[in-house]
Amino acid sequence: MHRRTSLVLLNGLSLSRLPLAGVFVSTEDPLARAGLVAGAALTDFLDGWIARHQHLESNWGALIDPLADRGFVMVALAAFVAEGKLTPAEFGTLVVRDVATGVGFVVARFLPSFRPVKFQARMLGKVVTTLQLGALMSVLVAPRLVRPLVAAVGVTALAAVVDYTLTVWRKRARPGEGEARPLTRATA
Repeated sequence: MHRRTSLVLLNGLSLSRLPLAGVFVSTEDPLARAGLVAGAALTDFLDGWIARHQHLESNWGALIDPLADRGFVMVALAAFVAEGKLTPAEFGTLVVRDVATGVGFVVARFLPSFRPVKFQARMLGKVVTTLQLGALMSVLVAPRLVRPLVAAVGVTALAAVVDYTLTVWRKRARPGEGEARPLTRATA
């Protein structure tokens, strides 16, 4: 299979989370919703695994994947808030990392020294996403776990925001350099 076709299929797998979000809102059956959360988590795992193991990373994929993740999570969380299954404060805690990294990305595009920085997924961000999906699942199948998972997301999200910020700060271009420095063990 050609690389271009593979990338299109991979991005389609990522984008499949958006229709899953639409179906999530249209049903109230907890079992169906749990299946949709599991499906979203599976597509997230698969597209990342395939991209890494087949060396199919791309700039578009690096943008589409997190946007599709955030789209699914935000829609599902908003549905739970509208249904009274999550409070607005819990919603805010669950999305604080997403909002902070989104704002950071936009700001970095406007600051010349940060423009060359390549934004990449970080381990703490992946942990936050996993915990978010766990919180979604707990609303459906184990409501008593919602508060502890929201607290875990909050703490991990703050750590992830600090991690992203420090990483981007270290990779920025210094005056006169013109390009961002690659992140190496010496700069990390």
